[in-house]
Amino acid sequence: MSLQLAWPWLLAALPLPLLAWWLPAARAARPAALRFPFPGVLQAALAGPAARRSRLLPAAAILAWALLVLAAARPQQVGETVHVPVTGRSLMLAVDLSGSMQTPDMQLGGRDVSRLEAVKAVAGDFIARRAGDRIGLILFGDRAYVQAPLTLDRATVHTLLDEAQIGLAGQQTAIGDAIGLAIKRLQQAPAGNRVLVLLTDGASNAGSIDPLKAADLAAQQGVRIYTIGVGSDQFTVRGPFGFAQTVASDLDEDTLRAIANKTGGQFFRASDTASLKQIYAELDKIEPLSKDAQSWRPIDELYMWPLGGALVLSVLIALRLAGGGVFGIGTAGAGRRHA
Repeated sequence: MSLQLAWPWLLAALPLPLLAWWLPAARAARPAALRFPFPGVLQAALAGPAARRSRLLPAAAILAWALLVLAAARPQQVGETVHVPVTGRSLMLAVDLSGSMQTPDMQLGGRDVSRLEAVKAVAGDFIARRAGDRIGLILFGDRAYVQAPLTLDRATVHTLLDEAQIGLAGQQTAIGDAIGLAIKRLQQAPAGNRVLVLLTDGASNAGSIDPLKAADLAAQQGVRIYTIGVGSDQFTVRGPFGFAQTVASDLDEDTLRAIANKTGGQFFRASDTASLKQIYAELDKIEPLSKDAQSWRPIDELYMWPLGGALVLSVLIALRLAGGGVFGIGTAGAGRRHA
């Protein structure tokens, strides 16, 4: 913490009342170009009979003027330097919440978890590492919804991702709609820094926009799309009578790969939690964080304190003049009338 004056050159005005007092002839010759709050008070206090009765009055007048000049010079309290990373990317995460994302074919901490739980855990770490990036969250199923707009508040995005539930956006998969919504949200971001990371475990079977046409539009808008296919190639489900059945994944790798290629991104396959973590580590390398930072120091304006002090002193001086007979009229005049 330190104190400074924003306009220190204004302190040169401090001796002006003394100059006005020392040059009465010059003041009488022409109208004053610069008016002081109480020039008559200062002159009377320094030269009149009141100066002999109260030496506090001229001191108060001088102090009030000094406080006014100090307030005009804008005293400030400057805080410690704060380093803020420069925003490197505008990055949207689009997460599939269709019914198949509840398939428990992933492992986390030695236990079987659903695909969505694995995505939450790994994507949460990815979000936490993206300091300086503006991150948004899109959830999609039958339709796509913006759960969090682009923001530097990574903690809130992480929380909203943790609160996402299967079926919240429907049971099907509208990949094209998710891409279209991301493009709309990224339009205001700086060109060259628009990134979409799309996670899904199935083929597009809902929505009003074809995924490949949406990818073409993303390429025109300069949005790079990284697609991640989540889930194992085959998984086992148990029927109502305990019979196990092996089911193949319906992930449309060709479409996801084409989307990434059209936009200058990349397709990744995450068949387990370990590969998902590796994918996010790779994304950190492909879309690096900005190492630049802006520094600033918070500034609090303090001019109101000397300004308030000058106002209080001015009021006290006015009250003293009103009741004390500064110009030698009050009490002395009354004595002559009694005589």
